[in-house]
Amino acid sequence: MNSQRRDNPVLITSAAPSYEDQLSARRRRYALMMSLRIPCVVLAVLFAEVWWLALALILLSVPLPWMAVLIANDRPPRKAETPQRLRPSRQALDAGRKR
Repeated sequence: MNSQRRDNPVLITSAAPSYEDQLSARRRRYALMMSLRIPCVVLAVLFAEVWWLALALILLSVPLPWMAVLIANDRPPRKAETPQRLRPSRQALDAGRKR
């Protein structure tokens, strides 16, 4: 057994998340942003007597669909991390040569 274990695992691939994972995350973001529009419109109707508040809520709800589509269609950024490669220890190399 190797008694000198690292705390962080060795990254063996630099593959991006699967398309299905990306799509489900983008769908969740879209649904969340679009669900924020409904309360804005409902609150604008409830606060119709306070015209400036109702107007602010309506103006807030207007760009939400546009922003939701832009954010949902944007793919996640690529990770800038460099993979950790497993480097054989000097001890392992020396043990292999003695055999």
